[in-house]
Amino acid sequence: MKKNAEWLSLVGFILVTFGILALALSFVGLRFTFLIWLDAPGHVFGFFVRIFMVVLGFLLVYVAKTDFKGEG
Repeated sequence: MKKNAEWLSLVGFILVTFGILALALSFVGLRFTFLIWLDAPGHVFGFFVRIFMVVLGFLLVYVAKTDFKGEG
């Protein structure tokens, strides 16, 4: 797991960063061009997908930084 921890952390930080930025931009009516498809089904769906991006990013960083062998 240690060899993948760096990649999981990187992907997690990217998801958190883009998720928070996408949420902040959506409040003022702007969108990233590569995330426009999120609002196609509806604005509520896009909002929840952005929230999910942030939560998933934090979860990936947590899993990457946790040492499971030292527990229990």
